[in-house]
Amino acid sequence: MIRSISRAQLIVDVVVASVLLLLVIWSATIQSPIAGPVVVLLLCGALAVRRLSPALALIGAWAGALLQIAVLMAVTPADAAVLGVAYASASYGTRTIRLIGLASSITGGAIAAVYLTLSSRDEYINPVGSPTHTVVTLIALGIGMITLFVLSWTLGLLARTVRQSREAKVQAAVAAQRAAYESAIEQERTRIARDMHDVVAHSLAVVIAQADGARYAGATSPEVQSDALGTISATARSALTEVRLLLTQLRREVPDGPQPSLDDLPALIAGMRGAGLRIAETTSGTPVPLLQGTGLAAYRILQEALTNALRHGDPARSVTVELLWEPEALHLRVRNAVVAVAPGTEPADAVRSAGHGLPGMRERAALAGGTLTAGPAADTAGAYEVFAVLPTTVAPREEAAQ
Repeated sequence: MIRSISRAQLIVDVVVASVLLLLVIWSATIQSPIAGPVVVLLLCGALAVRRLSPALALIGAWAGALLQIAVLMAVTPADAAVLGVAYASASYGTRTIRLIGLASSITGGAIAAVYLTLSSRDEYINPVGSPTHTVVTLIALGIGMITLFVLSWTLGLLARTVRQSREAKVQAAVAAQRAAYESAIEQERTRIARDMHDVVAHSLAVVIAQADGARYAGATSPEVQSDALGTISATARSALTEVRLLLTQLRREVPDGPQPSLDDLPALIAGMRGAGLRIAETTSGTPVPLLQGTGLAAYRILQEALTNALRHGDPARSVTVELLWEPEALHLRVRNAVVAVAPGTEPADAVRSAGHGLPGMRERAALAGGTLTAGPAADTAGAYEVFAVLPTTVAPREEAAQ
């Protein structure tokens, strides 16, 4: 019977009911010192809990109205609470409460018409005028009161329909965004598979060539056979690790060409500078060789981050690119200033999250065994940061498996 509503909604309902209570409590007390305040409290209480519990609101409204009729109390502004309860029963109640609210609106309207027809200002239960006049008045009031109550209930039902329609649109938008995100990840996996196809093919070609050479030269040159076996071991180990890190399945696609790595970073930065991006680059620590898949992931992450900075960042301020080499991990950080947006427009990070770039970067980092975070910088206002950590060595459990 109790719904979950926000604190602001509850406060508004209580305040409105309290104001109405203060306005009518005095006049109701004058009319009926004992029953008057009770009637007003029941009606205003029903108004206060109409969204919190439409069922309790209906009970309170009926109790107040029946008590008012029983003591022959005149109509007060507190009776307007009945309209709010009828609205809430349709807008916030369950299917049973909605039907009870509709029946209450029709029945209550009829009872109110009879009560108003048979009452006068000075004396109650005293038909005014001729019986014909009384019947006409009763019919007119009945139509008017039932229409008023049912109209309040109908407005509540309409508000409920509009609210459910909006919620359905939001859920559909969330589902569409989730589907687009998953599609972007799947497309990025396809691109990663295409990139790594060249790597795996090269590794297998080296293994085959070295094995053939060792087989032919083994009888006459044992040292050549030993070198070939060492090359085969290193190449196969590296290829196996890259497959485990970066591929779930291989696609038989024609590679586009040689794959970039961190060695190509100077050319990438030079190209971005040529496009108008101001870049401040810093490198610390001792660089160590990376697996080709990890180097490719690092290059692609930096490429996407710099592209996003060029598209969405403030061109008047510099972009910071930091590479921190540690014995077991490479830390990549790209930070750029965000252009201030006008009220009502979407911020740059919202625009980025809707595209395929961030899902692709996260996927590359995860498949390389690392992590990536992207969002507003925690220590600098108005800045956007992409931070990735990529392993520089094979995990111990993978070395053991080999």
